[in-house]
Amino acid sequence: MIKEFKDFIAKGNVMDMAVGIIIGAAFTAIVGSLVADLINPIISLFMGGVDFSSMYALLGDGEFANITEAEEAGAAVFAYGRFIMAIINFLIIAFVVFLLVKAVNKTKKKEEEAPAEPAGPTDNELLQDILKALKK
Repeated sequence: MIKEFKDFIAKGNVMDMAVGIIIGAAFTAIVGSLVADLINPIISLFMGGVDFSSMYALLGDGEFANITEAEEAGAAVFAYGRFIMAIINFLIIAFVVFLLVKAVNKTKKKEEEAPAEPAGPTDNELLQDILKALKK
């Protein structure tokens, strides 16, 4: 059973998937920073200083200055701003992945269209040339 597991892990697909997951996690951090540090401030500027992630509706009694205080107090909150941010993150990630896949497909297409290098002489042709040379 251990040998089967080693064979399974050694397959290319499993290793490719693991690398993809690791790179995906790192990519998510980059996109998260892109959205939080670059895109949100621009959106906030056009929306009059609105920060989506701080938007919420209180589902109960009490008054709190911000969503963090409400959550720390244990109040039920409807954090629709975080949902909006998750949608923005998803759209940006999906667009960037689309661009990457498009670039990879374009590269593959160019490789497929590239003319193949002419093949050298076959073994038979070389042997025949040697035989002709020896007969002379």
